[in-house]
Amino acid sequence: MTNKRLQKFLFPDLNQKFLIRILVVGVTAFILFKYILIPFRISGFSMVPTYNDGSVNFSFTLKYLFTPPKRFDVVTVRFAGNHVMLLKRIVALEGETIEFKKGFLFINGKKMHEPYVSKRQPWDLAPRTVKKDHVYVVGDNRNVSMERHHFGQTPINRITGVPLW
Repeated sequence: MTNKRLQKFLFPDLNQKFLIRILVVGVTAFILFKYILIPFRISGFSMVPTYNDGSVNFSFTLKYLFTPPKRFDVVTVRFAGNHVMLLKRIVALEGETIEFKKGFLFINGKKMHEPYVSKRQPWDLAPRTVKKDHVYVVGDNRNVSMERHHFGQTPINRITGVPLW
């Protein structure tokens, strides 16, 4: 690359066409990363081993535009305002009864197979029914006491999306 071409590449002419291109790229990036692919950093160990502390991902917000959330989907949930999101797994849907016995999940009295849970503490939670327009979410890392987890019923409208990978 010649010096003149390099200089033109590094310092382009600020003409109308160039400024429009910059504006379009900027607006597109703003919309994409503010409303469709929201970046987030995983902070904590509640989803280990599925997602690790410190990793970065994107919440795809269009996933539930035409379909409702399903059992065992991993979702991002607005916890406080728009800035704090939790990464959790949906384990029960509205109208279902959920309970934990000695660390094992039961839905409507049936023991669930959870291959994503590697170790368990003896969690015991009395049966409870998931309210209308709610889902029950919990993290995959059940190797710590229940008191150290944020879990429970959450309104479906607080689900912001799903992790991209």
